[in-house]
Amino acid sequence: MKHILVAGGKGQLASCIQTVSAVMEDFNFVFVDYDELDIMDERAVNQFFKASKFTYVINCAAYTAVDKAESENELAKSVNELGAKYLAEACAKTSGIFIQISTDFVFDGKHSKPYTEEDLAQPVSVYGLTKLNGEKEVAKALKEHFIIRTSWLYSEYGNNFLKTMLRLGAEKQVLNVVCDQIGTPTYARDLANVILKIITDKSTAYGTYHYSNEGVASWYDFAKAIFEINGNDLKVLPIRTEAYPTPAKRPCFSVMDKSKIKKALDIEIPYWRDSLKQCIKNLKSES
Repeated sequence: MKHILVAGGKGQLASCIQTVSAVMEDFNFVFVDYDELDIMDERAVNQFFKASKFTYVINCAAYTAVDKAESENELAKSVNELGAKYLAEACAKTSGIFIQISTDFVFDGKHSKPYTEEDLAQPVSVYGLTKLNGEKEVAKALKEHFIIRTSWLYSEYGNNFLKTMLRLGAEKQVLNVVCDQIGTPTYARDLANVILKIITDKSTAYGTYHYSNEGVASWYDFAKAIFEINGNDLKVLPIRTEAYPTPAKRPCFSVMDKSKIKKALDIEIPYWRDSLKQCIKNLKSES
């Protein structure tokens, strides 16, 4: 039986992995969060790996508070850089395969066409920089690795844009949403399925990949779709980024080219609105 470690075990992506992996009887998944394994503690990580040998390690753990990272840069660095480094190095010592989850925020957003994996990464925020440095640490530590950059992640679990909009939609009649930041919403369950396909297919196509749902949207488009599909009757107004200042800069364009991962894994990627409908349907069935 293959043993698979999932760090960041209480986050939304790990929760989706737990849901979709429930039928995988030939695999033993171990989900750990900060209270079970502090990935910022190199000694603790090494001791944890001495006790168990993992065939795969999936690092979903991350400091994702983009604005707070500007003032808590040391903590963001500890989680996103050192945590990834310690896990990858421990994985290398035990001959495991490492899967690192990264972000579209490694780009500056100045492109006008979808970013490929070969495009220069130039982050404009502390969060983006620490995630990029985490990628570099993983690549340095071991050859057998997958780095998957994703964007605008949402799901039934945790805190995310979808759940925030649903909450605000029940409280407000008018909402302002930024319309000049362009990317692609990604359903975490779709990403979870791709990660598990890498494992079940025993893929050796190591390297860096981009994965998001298909299509293009602004945050305004995303919000409008959420309310339309959920049946909320409220007015959504488009605003420019400068009307909603934040401590951290965001890439104004972070659409990613998924050609590489589609070819390597032989997958079709769902359109973002179709996945959004499925997620909202799941939320309604759970309530």
